[in-house]
Amino acid sequence: MTDTLLSPAQSTKFIDIQGVEQTFKTKKGPFTALRDINLTIAKGEFVALIGHSGCGKSTLLNLIAGLTTPTQGALLCANREIAGPGPERAVVFQNHSLLPWLTCFENVYLGVERVFGAGSKSTGAPAETKAQLKERTDAALALVGLTHAAQKRPGEISGGMKQRVGIARALAMEPKVLLMDEPFGALDALTRAKLQDELLDIVARTHSTVVMVTHDVDEAVLLSDKIVMMTNGPAATIGEVLSVDLPRPRNRVALADSPAYLGYRKAVIDFLYTRQAHVEKAA
Repeated sequence: MTDTLLSPAQSTKFIDIQGVEQTFKTKKGPFTALRDINLTIAKGEFVALIGHSGCGKSTLLNLIAGLTTPTQGALLCANREIAGPGPERAVVFQNHSLLPWLTCFENVYLGVERVFGAGSKSTGAPAETKAQLKERTDAALALVGLTHAAQKRPGEISGGMKQRVGIARALAMEPKVLLMDEPFGALDALTRAKLQDELLDIVARTHSTVVMVTHDVDEAVLLSDKIVMMTNGPAATIGEVLSVDLPRPRNRVALADSPAYLGYRKAVIDFLYTRQAHVEKAA
């Protein structure tokens, strides 16, 4: 189904998570990580998943990615069941997972070739030429500002640049959904802020649907249209969904003194450190 055929009602449920539960088998018996997860995400929406450690944020992201299968319930993307990984859903992890013996260009090209080099099974599109694959790769590197580093290897660039390569590799596959698991968590504060601003710009240009796991309250408010706040684990669920009605494009300096921004920030902090505070006390 093409995007133009989606009705308004369908477009509000681009990702539809219905009654999902995730239980793992352990030596001590069954462990329920998530329960009763119901969530809809609209096309082009930026959603942040936030909560204390152990609340199942990454587990939920892995379910959307198709890396794991729910014990109960169903997940849909564009009205199709998520039954496994697929090129329409690209994942960016905290660890960039670049192959150290390949250049930045080659790391991105590898993903592009896998998706477009063999043609599209879903659309019947023919395999693209090497020139077309190179063009896609160059465009993705340019999108994240790394044209100058295309021939460098991961060991020759900074941590922030490595993460940009990971984002470029994901975007080069033209996914319908970009899934990000704390992609800036290991970076210093200044580099993190720079990449957050760049991500805002990239999402504005690509109109990507993004689901991002974060521990950072300010990051969640700055980037998101919707913040999904998880209750404490085990058997975590969605405690509250906060809609962030801040105009785009967003500027972190301008928002610093915004009453609306501060109000959203306070709401998330109140949920995490007042209503879910017992995790911190038990630590």
